[in-house]
Amino acid sequence: MSNELEQLLSSCKIAMEKEECCSRELQLLPKTFSSSLPQWTCTDTTTPVKKSIPSVHPSLDLNLSVGATLNSFNHATKEVVLSKNIQALRWHAAEQIRQATLEKAYVERVKELTRREVEMAQEEFARARLVWERTREEVQNVERMKEMATQRVSSTSTEITCRTCRRRFMS
Repeated sequence: MSNELEQLLSSCKIAMEKEECCSRELQLLPKTFSSSLPQWTCTDTTTPVKKSIPSVHPSLDLNLSVGATLNSFNHATKEVVLSKNIQALRWHAAEQIRQATLEKAYVERVKELTRREVEMAQEEFARARLVWERTREEVQNVERMKEMATQRVSSTSTEITCRTCRRRFMS
């Protein structure tokens, strides 16, 4: 797409350079001679037309190989080229807009997926925190039960043992 646009722009530049070259060639004519001629400009033609310009001065006898057209035809050609260029630029702009909307839709989709992943991670973290709190409560319950069991065993063992053993057990 952009390659076609570049080719179109380069062909326009080449045409403009050729026109500048032709106008430089036409400027070689003396002003008195060129004012009496009809207004002609250079265009790119496949068959060169040889013109012999009658010599006002002997040093200016030039044979030019230039295709010539009237200004009105050249102006119409320029308008056609410009309209094609404008059409190509509009197409290129529309293509860029289409690509931008596709990219925007992709970015929105990625945002939505990321948001969902964050929500899932937060829910999983909340579940993990609940599990941790339940586990901590269970550990505290087990420690309390251990202390109670130790006290029961301690009191039971003191009842069973003799006085001497009880002293050893208590200390």
